[in-house]
Amino acid sequence: MSFANTLLKWFREYGRDLPWRQTRDPYAIWLSEIILQQTQVKQGWDYWTRFIHRWPTVADLAAATEDEVLREWQGLGYYSRARNLHFAAKQIVALGHFPDTLEGIKALKGVGDYTAAAIGSFAFGLHAAVVDGNVYRVLARHFGIETPINTTEGKKVFTALAQDLLPSSHEAGICGEYNQAMMDFGATQCTPQSPDCMACPLMETCEAFRSGRVSQLPVKLKTLKVKERHLTYILIRCKGYVAIHRRGAGDIWQGLWEPWITDKIPHGAVLLQTNVKHVLTHRVLFADFYLWEVEERPLLPADYIWIKESELDEYAKPRLIEKLFSAI
Repeated sequence: MSFANTLLKWFREYGRDLPWRQTRDPYAIWLSEIILQQTQVKQGWDYWTRFIHRWPTVADLAAATEDEVLREWQGLGYYSRARNLHFAAKQIVALGHFPDTLEGIKALKGVGDYTAAAIGSFAFGLHAAVVDGNVYRVLARHFGIETPINTTEGKKVFTALAQDLLPSSHEAGICGEYNQAMMDFGATQCTPQSPDCMACPLMETCEAFRSGRVSQLPVKLKTLKVKERHLTYILIRCKGYVAIHRRGAGDIWQGLWEPWITDKIPHGAVLLQTNVKHVLTHRVLFADFYLWEVEERPLLPADYIWIKESELDEYAKPRLIEKLFSAI
């Protein structure tokens, strides 16, 4: 049995039953792919359900404000995904329909090769292979490929191989089903740590298993060193109001709201929490959180606004800020 047929047989028995797989609606599929770019399925499922319930169509999403979208996204992190999602929804509405070619799908804000191949194959049956971390791992192990996956050469090698392995059958939806099989196989069978090789249907032809290199593949070159960053936040409370501002472009959490950030602690500010740790992809944040209750509003930079403290939940905030507010 061929590599593709073996995977398809496995998938039809063990594949995950996910709601966005029960439809060919490109909006629902695109939404799931954007949410799952940096999110585990278990967490992403709830967000996908909420988005679909609140904005059933792409036109509904396009008509929302960015603040509304960011607020619904709160807690997922990587907020550029939410901003891109909102922008792309407007692109689709302006186009008049969801694009149905790889080039058209890739023209959407926030959509790269992998996401375009996933949407294209799942929604439109396009003959395009998905290549993500799961696919890299399965292919590297099965074919014994030592080319680092995070190099230009590695991306070329694995993309070409993944495309060559796509089923040649013209059966409707077969490419999308095969892509889902690859993703699920990597996520639940050929896992990063301690895969169950003895129960693997590809064991007999797996080069990594034969040569005892399962734990060594795929190969990935070491990249950026994680940096630390220290932040000090002061929530200024004045007669039922608090001061917040929206983060600008060029840094983390663009478009989200936070209290006063400063390196000078005013007299009377009370320390609530210190060294609260928050981990991002390439940096670790440590934050101190103060509460400063005043009778008169202090002079702050022009981008700060005063809102009722009872309305804080209406503003999209980073998860770290949510943690800090819980100290009050």
